[in-house]
Amino acid sequence: MTPLTEGSKAPTFKAKDQNGNTVSLADYKGQKLILYFYPEDGTPTCTIQACNLRDNFGLLKNNGFTVLGVSPDEQKKHKKFEDKYELPFTLLADPSHSIIDKYGVWGEKQLYGRKYLGLHRTTFLIDEKGIIRKIFLKPRSKQHAEEILKAWTAFLKQ
Repeated sequence: MTPLTEGSKAPTFKAKDQNGNTVSLADYKGQKLILYFYPEDGTPTCTIQACNLRDNFGLLKNNGFTVLGVSPDEQKKHKKFEDKYELPFTLLADPSHSIIDKYGVWGEKQLYGRKYLGLHRTTFLIDEKGIIRKIFLKPRSKQHAEEILKAWTAFLKQ
């Protein structure tokens, strides 16, 4: 769905996190970043994905990754989601779709034969220099951390 490709520079962004702090891509220069886009806080698949990243957060961190979640939800909803599921990573509020549009993850979807506009669950692995190294167009929510580490290992072997 996204027009971005692996090997391209990650688009810059700035947004408020669940605690009201302004966060930008520049804050993560020199770090490996997992930038994952998800449709909505508290929905079943979004919760499964977030909890998978939470449960494997130590492993991801030990491998040098920082995790950032982005959805169109407001800051207060993110805070409730973080608190309820004890999420150890930053969630960016993007109700205006400024980041979502830059990364090209908003578009037509279909559910039970009904077409509508929505966010396409997508994850970008961004290296220390701000280059997109892997794009997961259909992340496996229950095994997302595992597939991230596997993809990064494969990238390093190239």
